[in-house]
Amino acid sequence: MKIILLVSFWFLTNAVVGQSPNAGKEYQMSRMIISDLDSIVSPNGIQENYEVIVGGIRQWVYVRGQNKNNPVILFIHGGPASPMSPVMWTFQRPLEEYFTVVQYDQRAAGKTFNSNDTNGLARTIHIDQYVKDAIELTEQIEKKYQRKKVILVAHSWGTVIAMNAAIKRPDLFYAYVGIGQVINTRDNERVSFQFALDEARLKHNDTAVKELMSIAPYPGNQPITRERIIIARKWPQYYGGLSAYRTQSRYYFYAPLLSPEYDEKDIDAIDQGNSYTLGKILDEFLNVDFKPVHKFPIPIFMFMGRHDYTTPSEPTRQWLDNLDAPVKKGIWFENSAHLIPMEEPGKMLVTLLTEVRPMTVQNSDTP
Repeated sequence: MKIILLVSFWFLTNAVVGQSPNAGKEYQMSRMIISDLDSIVSPNGIQENYEVIVGGIRQWVYVRGQNKNNPVILFIHGGPASPMSPVMWTFQRPLEEYFTVVQYDQRAAGKTFNSNDTNGLARTIHIDQYVKDAIELTEQIEKKYQRKKVILVAHSWGTVIAMNAAIKRPDLFYAYVGIGQVINTRDNERVSFQFALDEARLKHNDTAVKELMSIAPYPGNQPITRERIIIARKWPQYYGGLSAYRTQSRYYFYAPLLSPEYDEKDIDAIDQGNSYTLGKILDEFLNVDFKPVHKFPIPIFMFMGRHDYTTPSEPTRQWLDNLDAPVKKGIWFENSAHLIPMEEPGKMLVTLLTEVRPMTVQNSDTP
């Protein structure tokens, strides 16, 4: 088995892992142990994986929680086409004591990629369709599990989908939590690039400086091609912009190998789905801009990694400062970059409990 793990928010820098033909057997015992430990055995708990028809295609959904009466979180993953379901085993279990967590593989992502004819899928790879999917899935979840609303949580690319969904259908959500929020893509690119260049110069890394200057000014007025993005992402990550204090993030990119939810074919689909999606969505993504949004209809919480230079946090802070919302709060995660759920899972849980879960207390969804 050969897995191509594409790094960062856009998963663009290749890290190829060659596996022997017996790789599946080598990981089988580990997956069995993780699956056993991760099993929901509470009589009032829930653990379901299933396909649903959303937006006219089959999409995979994963529902987990220790108590069916807990508030529901709908988690919208990043990417594009970088599902959180094969890595949720690394951080999600404590959340499941206080929330029922719903993950799903978006169109052309992971198991969803494998479940559909990609020939007909291409014309649907647009931000607006992802937003419609999120809204339709929310409606299905609320009907299936008899909930009035859910808490909307999104990471990275998923924040583009979730922000639009919350603005279009605020009636579906108690609150919105953005992790690695995207406000303006071009601002993010500029800040990330400058961070890397400053670090490279400070550390006298001539190789990094040379590569970065080869695409300067970035993003500038030149087309933001895949080749330019690879260079622009490579060095911010090396200097801790994806995982704080780390030059690499193997714990994240290799985690699907141990996932109880994914087999080898599903793992391969992570790269296949990303490659399939990227070129189709890139132009739209580069034009994402929430800066004109000055009013938000529901409580909003931004979880901001102090060291995040994949989707830099400072543009989010500036936007939030000028936002009018029923409740708004920016929470800094001082020891995190872009992967807050895995870098500071304890603080994430405590913050969700103390800041976000109270948004549901006036409703009977909360026990």
